[in-house]
Amino acid sequence: MNAEPSPAVARPKVIPPVLVQPGVEQLDSPVAIPHDTVFPIPRFAKAVRDGQKRQMPQCIAHRGYKARFPENTLLAFDEAIKAGAHAIETDLHLTKDDVVVLCHDQTLKRCFGKKERVLDCTWDQIKDLRTLAKPHVPMPRFKDLLAHLTQPGMEEVWLLLDIKLDNEPETVMRLIGATIAEVKPSGKPWAERLVLGIWAAKYLSLAEKYLPGFPVMHIGYKLSYARHFFDVPNVGFNMLCPMLLAPGGKSFMRDRHEESGSRQLLAWTVNDADRMEWCIRRKMDGVITDDPSLFVAARERHDECRKEPVLPVSFRSLFEIARIYIMVTAMFWLIRRRFRPDVDMPLIQRVPRNKTS
Repeated sequence: MNAEPSPAVARPKVIPPVLVQPGVEQLDSPVAIPHDTVFPIPRFAKAVRDGQKRQMPQCIAHRGYKARFPENTLLAFDEAIKAGAHAIETDLHLTKDDVVVLCHDQTLKRCFGKKERVLDCTWDQIKDLRTLAKPHVPMPRFKDLLAHLTQPGMEEVWLLLDIKLDNEPETVMRLIGATIAEVKPSGKPWAERLVLGIWAAKYLSLAEKYLPGFPVMHIGYKLSYARHFFDVPNVGFNMLCPMLLAPGGKSFMRDRHEESGSRQLLAWTVNDADRMEWCIRRKMDGVITDDPSLFVAARERHDECRKEPVLPVSFRSLFEIARIYIMVTAMFWLIRRRFRPDVDMPLIQRVPRNKTS
């Protein structure tokens, strides 16, 4: 099935929406976790060998094949897998009646043409809606996707969950765990096919409480914030690509090997050929992209013998990197000033287990 490329892929926002997403103030909420907390290593999310035995980043489809199909739909997921994606990245929100659904935005406006917030609607009010983008398909529930992945031929596909900050933290983590328990896996257990993507450190304790045995990755765009997660064994990183290219990115990539046991590192959202090549050369574990076919082509085109240019990305990319770096730095300064005046308090405290409750 063909579809026109989404114009949203090509037009960067003046202020990236992720920087002003609802709930962003939670990023500076301290958390206490037991000293013995160790999350599992998601070995299924590591870089893979291609047909030429070269180590290559996995192709992770951002909301499915977002460049050509309605995002976060079963159609977009299926088309991404057909295009060569190893994994699917998707977003989780809660409805008014506590159903976990796959939707990026807080409201239904952009994708479904309704002004209501997802949280203010019941599943019965949402299930018959259709995307504005052709071919007009419904929003799936999380359990619909899990059931879909039990079908033959889907056994090796894994999921990266983006757990949105505007959900009530305890409720969403509890309901994610309950939903997973409802769907019997085929072959591998779900803990070997799912990665919990968390933005804020406070979700570490909730992951251990409601989803024990599941691997965790920090989704982020501020490298100094991400460094706090070095203190927690095996937490991986899913970082905004321009920040890895910006000042501090090289040392962060080095330190995640030297200080924290070579944890997985993914980059999001990578839609330009020059940044794809940059990620391949840096031996990322995975690249999250709106266009899986473009990244598959970049992997095939990559020549390990060709010397990298002095300027590995375009001037346009450099301008965007500088713009995002300045905005991220300013935003975190404001968050720290407003929500966490006691900057000397550790963000993640390791304490004896009986002192966390």
